[in-house]
Amino acid sequence: VQLQASGGGVVQAGGSLRLSCAASVRRAFDGYGMGWFRQAPGKEREFITGISWSGGSTYYEDSVKGRFIISRDNDKNTVYLQMNSLKPEDTAVYYCASTSYESSWYDLKLGRVGSWGQGTWVTVSS
Repeated sequence: VQLQASGGGVVQAGGSLRLSCAASVRRAFDGYGMGWFRQAPGKEREFITGISWSGGSTYYEDSVKGRFIISRDNDKNTVYLQMNSLKPEDTAVYYCASTSYESSWYDLKLGRVGSWGQGTWVTVSS
């Protein structure tokens, strides 16, 4: 799987951004659990959200719950991250990730990542 993330940028606190992650796959895209990680300056990369194959099940870490929304369009081989009510502490490089084929998104939370996207910067100014 090859993943291409886009949509990062600079936004003021309280604003919104939408990240996209387009996948090039040899197998059906809906056979991959998907998720997003982020890495703030000087910190380790952290898992923040995952979505099931069909998109019917989602998970959020407490740090983004209620503000971020993950979704996917399996016809377009794309996963999205809608980020609302952004805070300066959300400043980070955001990475999309996929599991191995027919693996649950939960593998991503456990650190078992099949493929990484290249990362896109999000800067939230106060």
